[in-house]
Amino acid sequence: MRISWNWLRSLIDTDITPQQAADVLTSTGLEVESVELLEPVKGMLQGVVVGHVLKREKHPDADRLSVCSVDLGGDAPVGIVCGAANVAEGQKVLVATVGSVLHMNDGSSITIKKSKIRGVESNGMICAEDELGLGDSHDGIIVLDPAAPVGAAAATFLGLKTDHVLEIGLTPNRSDALGHAGVARDLVAALNVRRAAGAKVLWPSVDGFKQDDDARALQVEVKSPAACPRYAGLTLTGVRVGPSPTWLQDRLKAIGLKPINNVVDVTNYVQHEVGQPLHAFDADKLEGDRVVVRNAGNGEVFVTLDTKERKLSSDDLVIADAVKPACIAGVFGGSESGVGEGTTCVFLESACFSSASVRRTARRHQLNTDASFRFERGVDPENTVYALKRAALLLTEVAGARVSSPITDIVANASVWARVELWFDRINAFIGTELTGDEVCSALSALDMRIVERTTIGVVVEVPPYRTDVTRPVDVMEELVRIIGFDRVPLPERLNMPALQHAGVSLDGVQQRVSQHLAARGFRETMNPSLVNGGATVKAGAAGTTEVVVLQNPLSTELDALRPNLLFGLIQTAAHNSARQQRDLRLFENGRAYAVKNGITVEEERCALVMTGRQERDRWRAGDKAVELPDMKAEVELLLERTGATDVRFVPMDHALLSNAVEVRTGNSQVGAIGTVRSEIRASYDLSRDVHFAELSYAPLVNLISAKRTTYAEVPKFPAVRRDLSLLLDRSVTFERLKDVALASERKLLRSVDLFDVFEGGKLPVGKKSYALSFHLLDTSKTLTDDQVDKAMARIRAAFEKELGAELRG
Repeated sequence: MRISWNWLRSLIDTDITPQQAADVLTSTGLEVESVELLEPVKGMLQGVVVGHVLKREKHPDADRLSVCSVDLGGDAPVGIVCGAANVAEGQKVLVATVGSVLHMNDGSSITIKKSKIRGVESNGMICAEDELGLGDSHDGIIVLDPAAPVGAAAATFLGLKTDHVLEIGLTPNRSDALGHAGVARDLVAALNVRRAAGAKVLWPSVDGFKQDDDARALQVEVKSPAACPRYAGLTLTGVRVGPSPTWLQDRLKAIGLKPINNVVDVTNYVQHEVGQPLHAFDADKLEGDRVVVRNAGNGEVFVTLDTKERKLSSDDLVIADAVKPACIAGVFGGSESGVGEGTTCVFLESACFSSASVRRTARRHQLNTDASFRFERGVDPENTVYALKRAALLLTEVAGARVSSPITDIVANASVWARVELWFDRINAFIGTELTGDEVCSALSALDMRIVERTTIGVVVEVPPYRTDVTRPVDVMEELVRIIGFDRVPLPERLNMPALQHAGVSLDGVQQRVSQHLAARGFRETMNPSLVNGGATVKAGAAGTTEVVVLQNPLSTELDALRPNLLFGLIQTAAHNSARQQRDLRLFENGRAYAVKNGITVEEERCALVMTGRQERDRWRAGDKAVELPDMKAEVELLLERTGATDVRFVPMDHALLSNAVEVRTGNSQVGAIGTVRSEIRASYDLSRDVHFAELSYAPLVNLISAKRTTYAEVPKFPAVRRDLSLLLDRSVTFERLKDVALASERKLLRSVDLFDVFEGGKLPVGKKSYALSFHLLDTSKTLTDDQVDKAMARIRAAFEKELGAELRG
């Protein structure tokens, strides 16, 4: 939110600087992210003054140049060579003196120097509009009013003023600060409590408001009081629509708004001044001279100001005339009832609409406006009529309007001041201070809270309705410490913390262990949004139509569902990095996946890994070999070993998003899946290399760690023996199957089985492949003999031949 310092300064009686104000506001919770100097003209015409042309003569060596003697308010006039055809004796002009820097509209700049032009000395430059950045005209120099004071600074004479814009990162609960007056209110409260400044908020006076005549009145009816607790309006006649005055345009431009016309500008001005949205209707376009606040009919058609036709529902609140809707309440105006150049009679609306009603409507129609932003967070119902009077007075000033009806003010639900009871000892215990009762009450009063009752031990206060988020004692305490300053809370000399013994295994602990392991293995952690496009997710096969968790009120039609897995976020991150020449990637993410199962939304904590690019970093003697699927399997095996898994198995499976996919199992638990992202999905993200993906569920990992106890064993005293076999097998036989058969056939001595070579094609028979396996045998009680090893290997070979049809090679 942008706040103009000049505008804010007009609402407070204090002499602090913009940066000091920013520091105070930040300390109160209205975080000022930046303070930007705003200049109507870059450089503010430093060194440019009003000059008086005393004499003009033709240049002796150039027909189109003139030699002028110009009084700049100094001891003696200076000579300036000028090329403008309209320069003349007696004129008041703007002169850039020697040393000044001029900033052009095209972004370039020039420094004025003493020079000789065709042999004649020139001590400055008489300027045109474009040379000063005041306009685009270069037809001639600027000629000023004859009364312009000679030697006056150009910025002062032209009325140019700098401003500072405070960019505030407003939190959603602070709807009361969605206007300059609200920010001023917080600033004044903090200054008075902390510095006893005695400052005040100078709310613009509306005492001059009066009804001018009875020329036009519209009948107002509120049919939906629940969605519209308060509605006020009046009619203005004799309105002359046109450009706003400069002061009004400058203030709107300072906060990033584009001036439109005086009527619309006034409604925007008051909205950003006091935080109350307003809407102006062309009263002559409202049929039946009626204004009806009602719910729309299902399927009722309405054309908004952006000329789009929208179908309304019965949940949408509209401002209608006797026949049709004229505005979507609190959200967007209509194309047929808006104020235009021919408007002479205006019905001005100021209302308080239900936050929930406006929020639903704005989300349904994907309309986000300044008005809906405020109504969704809650506006001050007690500010409704004040804002209406303020806008009416401004319109009489800038548009020549007359107030031609009394104010219609319909209050369906009166505003309520929340009552909160506080105890002084609890306040100090909660905040960590030693505030007295007087200090507490003084700070609460500065926050516009009414002291209803006070005793020696506590106080009862009423909170103004504009603080919709302050309803409980703890809320008031937070307001108190916010306004007195967090620096008033003393820090203890030391911090005592008891040593806690954690029993069992927590999800956070397992996630931390997994993250540390993956980081040590060279993976980088990422965080991706949980929102995805539901239609695209179903189309890709990631989930069925009934399995996707669809949001009821999505912020965007492109992000309308919760992710069923972590693949799309990670592959998008990989694509983002790849497009920036970072193609060798190892990424992981901890997050939740969502699905609908048996009509119930289920959330599951998962860990996902992505590998793509080369196996090794680009360095001397490093190979250019790409990462392969077995590399991902190896990483998953290492990860599961870290969690205590000893019987990890990979079972082939069909997967909608992955090719060559395998299911990861340990014991009787399904842990996750591994595979290569299908080429069509990878291509849609402009990734040229294979992307390997693994996704694991944390639930079985937590159970695995919880069930496993740490055990210790002696280092073997006797050596292990390795034997290798090269086998000819059917292509369908997997390593997992070979491993299972080997371990089942030799349970006593065989410790592990590894695969170190695979060969297909060549002179091998069709449908066959060659596996080279290593077998590690060990007896912990004695040294193995050749006879024992040979017998064990014979049993393993026989099992391979019998169960898998294996043939021994070489």
